Amino acid sequence: MSKPSDSSQRRLDWVRSEIERLRGQLRAQEREIRMLQRAAVPTASAELLLTRIRAKLEDLCRQRDALRNGAVVARARS
Repeated sequence: MSKPSDSSQRRLDWVRSEIERLRGQLRAQEREIRMLQRAAVPTASAELLLTRIRAKLEDLCRQRDALRNGAVVARARS
């Protein structure tokens, strides 16, 4: 295996683990917001945080897809 593909694979692994971590964080935040809503506590700031987490998650998914597509292109050239 060449160096660039090793580096790409490491980056892809990191992005995948970061996606997994953020999904867990998102689920936890959603649960907390539901609890706050049941207690009639304002949740506007928590919902903004969810929006930022979702945006970061979408960005990481795009990065993952680009890395995956780059790996497919690199394999096709080999």
